[in-house]
Amino acid sequence: MSLEQEIARVTAIAHPTRYRIIAALSAQALHVSELARQLGMSRPLLYMHLQRLEEAGYLSGRLELSADGKALKYFEVVPFKLTIDPAAIMAAVGPLDAPDIETNQESGK
Repeated sequence: MSLEQEIARVTAIAHPTRYRIIAALSAQALHVSELARQLGMSRPLLYMHLQRLEEAGYLSGRLELSADGKALKYFEVVPFKLTIDPAAIMAAVGPLDAPDIETNQESGK
């Protein structure tokens, strides 16, 4: 995994609301309206958080038709393990002798 992918994955989960979403979905898959009711938040705001978690690989979503023909989007937790330790950081950063674009830009190089 690249450094940018690793940072995106860590920052995607680093939010109290996203922790609450994962906790709620850990027990069972829920459709967005039910999850919004459980968490006491609007569906548009919830969708923003769900999209971020899904893009990072923590959740998966699927559409199902209800008995009355409405399309419902269900989300469920994808099994994951997140380890942040020196070895994981070193693997994400890569060789330290490679030029760092941000450092070079900041120093005017």
